[in-house]
Amino acid sequence: MKKNIAIIMGGYSNEFPISIKSGSVVTKHLSNDRFITYPIVVTKESWYYNDENQVAHEIDKNDFSLKLQNERIHFDCVFNAIHGSPGEDGLLQAYFSLMQIPQTSCAYYQAALTFNKRDFLSTIKPYGINCATSYFLNYGDTVNEHEIIDKVGLPCFVKANKAGSSFGISKVYKSEKLKAAINKAFDEDDEIIIESFLDGTEISVGVITYQGKVKVLPITEVVSDNDFFDYEAKYQGKSQEITPARITDIQWQNAEKTAKKVYEVLKMEGYTRSEFIFIGDEPFMLEMNTTPGLTEESILPQQAQAAGISLSELFESAIDEALKNFNA
Repeated sequence: MKKNIAIIMGGYSNEFPISIKSGSVVTKHLSNDRFITYPIVVTKESWYYNDENQVAHEIDKNDFSLKLQNERIHFDCVFNAIHGSPGEDGLLQAYFSLMQIPQTSCAYYQAALTFNKRDFLSTIKPYGINCATSYFLNYGDTVNEHEIIDKVGLPCFVKANKAGSSFGISKVYKSEKLKAAINKAFDEDDEIIIESFLDGTEISVGVITYQGKVKVLPITEVVSDNDFFDYEAKYQGKSQEITPARITDIQWQNAEKTAKKVYEVLKMEGYTRSEFIFIGDEPFMLEMNTTPGLTEESILPQQAQAAGISLSELFESAIDEALKNFNA
């Protein structure tokens, strides 16, 4: 019997259009023989499904069900393709946990933790994971520019603490530019993180649970045409994403080991894509994404295909794992 699958996309953040693209690709590649798919757009105003006539039908949030032609549709599983809030920060994961509906991403605690860059890095450091030197600011704090530069040095990165797709991020070379970068980051979030610049090869490492086992995908080297891997580099072709990465065997082994360790230490499920920069042979962790981009051009699907995993196999495995974990 075919299973009803809700593919949620959109969300509340600036990553809305990127998420719509990811959700559309997932919908396209899921098997019609196994699943009946329902693309669900999530906005702050409404959660809805557009039928074949582009008529919007509201989701009943009391039980996450859908009424079509006098039929009440309940979902066997939710495929989470929302980047940013509320799909990557734990809010929807907690909601679906309460609704007792399986979903494909990690649990709500892991999502909330990894979405908060400061808490995530503070959690993994005691496990021996290398990270950049960092300085934290909350909105309203006194900004001591000399103290910040003394700790992290120049150049440095100023980032919104809870934002994706490089929104609110600046690379600062001169002290007189620091305040403007801080204000830009505060436009995205009321918490920011300022990190030392790491000068080395940048890589992206996908780790997934596939056919019941934790699997590290082939590593991607990221070479930005811009000064760093910003929004243009990620989504407007201003970068090279080279899979497999042009790194040494020892670098590859160290990156695989570290990415898998973090995945297992945090008891992750579903997909993750982690970013690192090498200092010598040692990978320094920047962040972990738990609902990474899923278009044909996105890094994780590229890595899966390099591993011989088709997009259909990649997406359907996530549903199979979610159903298996829910029924365990």
